[in-house]
Amino acid sequence: MELARTPEDCHRCFAAAFAAKDLAALVALYEAEPSIVTEPGQPPATGRVALRALLTSLLASDCQLHQETTSVIRAGDLALLRATWRLTGTGPEGEALETSHNSIEVVRRQADGTWLFVIDDPFGAD
Repeated sequence: MELARTPEDCHRCFAAAFAAKDLAALVALYEAEPSIVTEPGQPPATGRVALRALLTSLLASDCQLHQETTSVIRAGDLALLRATWRLTGTGPEGEALETSHNSIEVVRRQADGTWLFVIDDPFGAD
């Protein structure tokens, strides 16, 4: 499992774990009580249970993630990330799937120097 050593690494590590369909590695990229927006315009879900449910659903699809970090703003142990991303492939019911959005995330440097997601809004910069 890759560790994010810089804020910029967070997106790269997420994409690598997603490509490997490694749920444990994806969950490990988040703090213990993250806030995650699961649907555009909906309030965020909080915690690892919600995170696991979202990621399990994503991994059930046969999709490829294409992601590009577009902005990183650091302030001490926090960083604000923005990215463009696209999922293409086949959904869990066999349907063609293609979606793209602009995300915004907050990551925090941990005591060991790694960075983890705290807030994840995959649609927040649309």
